[in-house]
Amino acid sequence: MPYLPMIYVAWADGALSLEEITEIRSRLAASGGIPADSWVILESWLHPEHPPTSVELAELRDRIRELASELPDAERRSLASLGAAMARRRSAEGSRWESASSLRTLEAVEELLGVLGGEATRALLAPEASPAPPSPPEIPEPSFPVETLRTYLAGPHAEIRARVLALITRHEFVVPVGASTRERREHVLERLQDLADAGLGRVAQPETFGGEGNVPGSIALFETLALGDLSLLVKYGVQFGLFGGSVQQLGTEVHHERWLSSIGSLDLPGCYAMTEMDHGSNVRELQTRVRYLPDEDQFEVHTPHRRARKDWIGNAALHGRMATVFGQLEVDGEEHGVHAFMVPIRDDEGALLPGITIEDCGEKIGLHGVDNGRLSFDRVRIPRDHLLDRFGTVTEEGRYESPINSPGRRFFTMLGTLVTGRISIGAAAISASKTALSIALRYSSQRRQFGPSGEDEVPILDYLTQQRLLLPRLAECYALHFTTQALIDDYGASTDDEALRSRVEVEAAALKALASRHAVDTIQSSREACGGRGYLAENRFGELRDDTDVFTTFEGANVVLLQLVARGLLSRYREEMGDLSLRGMVRVLADRAGTEVHRRNPVRSRRSAEDHLRDPETHLDAMQFREQRLLQSVARRLKSRIDDGMDSFHAMNECQDHLVSLARAHAERRVLEEFRRAVEAAPDPEVTGVLTRLMELWALSRLEEDRAWFLETGYMEGSQSRAIRSLVNQLCGELKDDAVALTEGFGIPPELLRAPAARLPDDRD
Repeated sequence: MPYLPMIYVAWADGALSLEEITEIRSRLAASGGIPADSWVILESWLHPEHPPTSVELAELRDRIRELASELPDAERRSLASLGAAMARRRSAEGSRWESASSLRTLEAVEELLGVLGGEATRALLAPEASPAPPSPPEIPEPSFPVETLRTYLAGPHAEIRARVLALITRHEFVVPVGASTRERREHVLERLQDLADAGLGRVAQPETFGGEGNVPGSIALFETLALGDLSLLVKYGVQFGLFGGSVQQLGTEVHHERWLSSIGSLDLPGCYAMTEMDHGSNVRELQTRVRYLPDEDQFEVHTPHRRARKDWIGNAALHGRMATVFGQLEVDGEEHGVHAFMVPIRDDEGALLPGITIEDCGEKIGLHGVDNGRLSFDRVRIPRDHLLDRFGTVTEEGRYESPINSPGRRFFTMLGTLVTGRISIGAAAISASKTALSIALRYSSQRRQFGPSGEDEVPILDYLTQQRLLLPRLAECYALHFTTQALIDDYGASTDDEALRSRVEVEAAALKALASRHAVDTIQSSREACGGRGYLAENRFGELRDDTDVFTTFEGANVVLLQLVARGLLSRYREEMGDLSLRGMVRVLADRAGTEVHRRNPVRSRRSAEDHLRDPETHLDAMQFREQRLLQSVARRLKSRIDDGMDSFHAMNECQDHLVSLARAHAERRVLEEFRRAVEAAPDPEVTGVLTRLMELWALSRLEEDRAWFLETGYMEGSQSRAIRSLVNQLCGELKDDAVALTEGFGIPPELLRAPAARLPDDRD
């Protein structure tokens, strides 16, 4: 009798091995006092070649449950205690099982079986599961007012965001299921016209030309548009951001009067033709030639060879009628570097103009609604006033003049117009991450899987691995959101502040690199978090992944942008970046870095108490130390190479990985600072509380990610590294119940989420 619960569990769990059966028999024999008739019964249950049938096991289970129903909970805490209690009540030799030594005999057999006695007992005695599916898990009440958080995240551009959402939640903005590439492109063009008709193509344009003069608002518009069809987003960005922005920022009032209104209304669809087949990031070496012809008072635009074609040009394959073309300007035999020109490519009926060749780039991984094309020019003539000449012009007398004497400074001033695009792409990447996290966290809150023995299955968000997969990324999404909003504000204030504008250029490059990489990583993690459901097209992870993948390349490849950030950090003379002056910069910084590295109190940096590790000053100390240490060490490495006679190109190349690490360290430190400012400015104590926990999780997860570096440098010791890992786990648990509400703070309407996996109980029919 006392061995029956253990024998049942052993066979129900799987076949007993011969070794296990032999050991059990040995233990039973050693215990002594088992009557002969009981041995016969036990032997029948312990025959390796004749295991009990499923019917016999079911009968045994039912008998055990019947006997156990009479027992108090204290006697059902393990298989051993259950068996002893059953024997005491129903067996002739029941008194034998009242001693502690007899119970230890049973516990030894239980240990031999390798089962957790308490869980196994609960599973054995649990009633049969109901055939009806369990009710959906309830979403815990959030610890903060969601609407207050939503308003805070919307920021000062809430009205523009609302205008965008009112449009893109309309049914005609839904991407047609199963549409061909041609149909997708036409659908996107139609929706782009809807946006233009609503005045959303003029938000950034000056008020004197019918616009709203709100450049920061136009970035918020772009960020919100990214919650919908990303092909529409990119086509919007090409038409109104790049094409329209090039006229607005590189042109003069003459160009504004001629073209801005028709660009904003979409009466003049256009392209932004910078990238070439052989030159993407290296804009300075573009090979398109633009020669001034004084006798005709015209420019001649020419593609000298096939690999100099303009490549990946949005709007070019089908819809664009004019292109902003970047090429090397030559006047009277003298080169003046890259300038921008307005070049007509199609007539009003859509036919190609003479000298223009356009090829469709073909099918892409994503963004199927965008018509990317390749442009070639065969000695195409354009008027002299088609040069966008804010920073360099050709006079009627055929002289080249510029208000900026330094060619390097002029070039980088012109490229400074890309800042809007980089901030916008970073903001859009964050919006895509918000969508992915909203779907994955809603699904994780409802999907049940496994659970304690004898109890209901639990939501998969209760599992630490699921929390680890999603919640640090949710925290990073918030961190990058606040950083983006601060950068938008700085950009809006930088018009007449050259120092601020230079800093914004560096921060925009860093943000775009971090945000686009975050999107790629977060979308994939969110897909995995949803298991097989995440692989269904209807749940959108495929389109999000495919459409955002190129964000790591748009507006500058990430690795190139991070090197620009590092160079900006290395140089106190950012405006001379075109000439680098690397030798002088490195010498200065190598001397300065030794005094600028933060000298930390070893006791402080190695403390592992929770209050210390949650202190934002601890996080900032660590990130400042990392950035300054990397700055110091890379400056020394560069200096030693240059002092040994190495040219600056090869010196930079040998230290490239170091430079990228420096840039990332700088970017993360800036993100932390902006996150702290946002937490301090939160409008409600409960919102402050949840944002503080998010900030702690983000900061500690970043330190955990780079703990090898901190251990190498001696900034951390193993005990602190282990404490950080444990605290990240704890913070995930603290934030778990607020996770869905935190995604609701993003303000994404259900019409835009559209994923069945994201439906909560109140959303279901």
